[in-house]
Amino acid sequence: MIKAILMDWNGVVIDDEQVQCEAYREVLKPYGIELTDEMYYARMGMNDRAFVRSVFGEAGKPINDDELIAVLGAKTANWRERVQQNVPLFDGVENFIKKCSNEFAVGVVSMAKREEIDLVLNLTGLAPNFSVILSAEDIPTHKPDPACYREGFRQIDLVRIANGGLPMIHSECLVIEDSPQGVQAGKAADLPVLGVANTVSADELRSAGADHVANRLDDWMPESMRRVFA
Repeated sequence: MIKAILMDWNGVVIDDEQVQCEAYREVLKPYGIELTDEMYYARMGMNDRAFVRSVFGEAGKPINDDELIAVLGAKTANWRERVQQNVPLFDGVENFIKKCSNEFAVGVVSMAKREEIDLVLNLTGLAPNFSVILSAEDIPTHKPDPACYREGFRQIDLVRIANGGLPMIHSECLVIEDSPQGVQAGKAADLPVLGVANTVSADELRSAGADHVANRLDDWMPESMRRVFA
């Protein structure tokens, strides 16, 4: 029976994958790199550092540490300007998070920068609903490596125990992901995975190993998750 939920961020809570892509596209132009949608979406699951190094590598261009820091800072500033006036949360996701946090421990496991996650949490007032937040700064690898979800499970289990709960087993902690790489990371961490078809098709999520797929998270109630992931 599900006792905790670990949610990805971009593409699950905030509908900003294309916003991230556009921000990167604008920032990379001065370096002679024309970022396509295909290039961006092929790298889902990467943290920003790995993403930039991969794109520069594909373009056959070297990038030193100072340039990397400059690109990352410019991208975050561009992204911030785009989202802070109207945070593009998925329809119904606020309701989903709130009703789940009333019955489960809920955490975030994301390759996004912590400052980007915190901005959205502060703007939306959703921060109190999350017991654990893991961002790119907390994990040295990126999805599909399972280290992020192994650590997420460890931390949210400790939170539950500190609040008087019994230790969980892996089948009691549900991962929610929108990318094949994220699904693979969750499954490799031995956790059940609910895919949400916000970014790629349901078939792609199932092929990556998702146990079930949702078209809209708000359609799922806590009792539904308990029954489906019994």
